[in-house]
Parts: sequence; C-alpha cells; structure tokens
Amino acid sequence: MKPVQTRVLLGWAALLGFSAVAAGAFGAHGVSDPRVRGWLQTGGEYGMIHALATIAAVLLARAGGKGAGAAGWAFVIGGTIFSGSLYAMALTGLLWLGAVTPIGGLSLLFGWGLLSWAGLRFSAADASA
Repeated sequence: MKPVQTRVLLGWAALLGFSAVAAGAFGAHGVSDPRVRGWLQTGGEYGMIHALATIAAVLLARAGGKGAGAAGWAFVIGGTIFSGSLYAMALTGLLWLGAVTPIGGLSLLFGWGLLSWAGLRFSAADASA
C-alpha cells in the first residue's frame, strides 16, 4: 500500500470515528425523539466499528496482506454511505434517505469479505517480502 493511500484511509477512518462520537453525543443529549436517537445511535455504532476495521485493514495491507487495502476502501465508502445516510435522515427528516442506507451496508459486507480473504491468504512470508 502506498503511503498516500495509507494517509487517506487513516484520515477517513478518523473522520468516521469523529462523526460516530459526535452523533452519539448529539443523540444522547440533544434529541428527544426516540426514532431519531436510534438512527444516530445505529449510525454511530456502525461508523465506529468500521473506523476501527479500516485501521485494521490498513495495518494488514502495510504488512503485505493482498486485498486488505481494498477492504479499507470498502469500509470507508460503506461507512460513509451507511452512517451518513442515517445521520442525514436524523438531521433533515428526509425518510427517503433510508433507501440509500442498504447500499452502504452492502459495501461494508463486501469489505468484510475482502478482509477475510486477505487475512486467510496472509502469511509470514508476505510480511517479510
């Protein structure tokens, strides 16, 4: 994985983590509607999980795990679409944004598949190459 890709993925991971904490705090302290609070909580949970998954993918890619970088990109894209659509729905009330959320979920699933494939193919020889 090239250094610029590493920086971009880690930067996006940090933004996903930041938005997850912000959404959780806003949901806990600034929202009275339980439905909106649930959207923020779900978006925050998935955002934080996939921020950490992106970091794991970057670490595996830097160690020579083939396909792990692609998993990181799938997590960033999926996390942004999944969590972002829930955040936008909570903030705007535009319920049609809920139709976009599963697209992000598919990208997250794809990322987990790629990370699994990269992990299963990884060997100590990859790390020393």
